[in-house]
Amino acid sequence: MNHSNLLDEDYKIKRLEELQDTIGAMILQPQFPCVGAKSALAHDNLKTMVAHRLDSNWDDLAIHRQLLAWAKEYGECTEGFRSLAVIFEGPEDLSEVDFEKLMWERIQSIADKDAWLGQSYDDRVSADPKDPNFSLSFGGEAFFVIGLHPHASRPARRFSQPTLIFNLHDQFERLRDQGRYEKMRDTILDRDRKLAGDVNPMLAKHGESSEARQYSGRQVDDDWQCPFQDRRTT
Repeated sequence: MNHSNLLDEDYKIKRLEELQDTIGAMILQPQFPCVGAKSALAHDNLKTMVAHRLDSNWDDLAIHRQLLAWAKEYGECTEGFRSLAVIFEGPEDLSEVDFEKLMWERIQSIADKDAWLGQSYDDRVSADPKDPNFSLSFGGEAFFVIGLHPHASRPARRFSQPTLIFNLHDQFERLRDQGRYEKMRDTILDRDRKLAGDVNPMLAKHGESSEARQYSGRQVDDDWQCPFQDRRTT
């Protein structure tokens, strides 16, 4: 490795540490509503990855590799909440509509790689984004996504960089089986109402509507169409 590559690696390490500290500080704020994220951070189960730009496919393969590893690790050890935060270096001036468009471009690209590699779709969820049982699938494990960016209308979704947080779906199914999910959901809703002044209208109860409507954080109307289509359904 030459000297310039060493400098690049040093920068990447420092940048990762900086952004880890930044997102950790946001989650640790007393008013931050998501208690699941607080649990993941407290148990050192929030993994952070820095990617190039949300409008670039430069790191899509690397993101997919991380998701496969994350799914495998979850299958071997299911203790505590686990989330993978992919923080992009830009663009930082996106409107909510632009962020949503680029978010789905990245999700589509990463899902295409999962299909190309022959990974099975988690059969506990639907691949149809119109289905109330929809969820993404990487490495045979269902995920849902929380989008963050500087210009989000919901305070809980505002972060200095465009960010996609991939959450394992099964951990919330386990909470439902234990009768703990509704209590956690009510806590998050109450905390979000105190932070924003109202309850997020996109947070429907499980099974009422597709979770795809919640990913970007933008309030969408009943006519909204998700641009995602998994190759394994065609």
